[in-house]
Amino acid sequence: MNPKRTRRRFFTAAFKAEVALAALTERQPLADLAVRYQLSVAQISRWKLQLRQQAAQVFAEAGPSAPAPPDVEPLYAAIGRLQMENQLLKKTLPPCA
Repeated sequence: MNPKRTRRRFFTAAFKAEVALAALTERQPLADLAVRYQLSVAQISRWKLQLRQQAAQVFAEAGPSAPAPPDVEPLYAAIGRLQMENQLLKKTLPPCA
């Protein structure tokens, strides 16, 4: 009599990729992979199909997207304010000797 196995509900993406790649290489039959990873053959076949369908998306990106340019308006406003304060202080304070 087999003890009741609890159902695993979550597999990481890295684990799925490892299993699907092992299935794609076809060095071992799916039945052997199912025993090794304690999965059903149908689950491995689904991950393998999903990997085949979405593999092109890895190369679809043109490259890293350029970061958005920083908002310089507040910086220019602060520079203008500081220049005005500097001019005012030069006029009102006596020169340091």
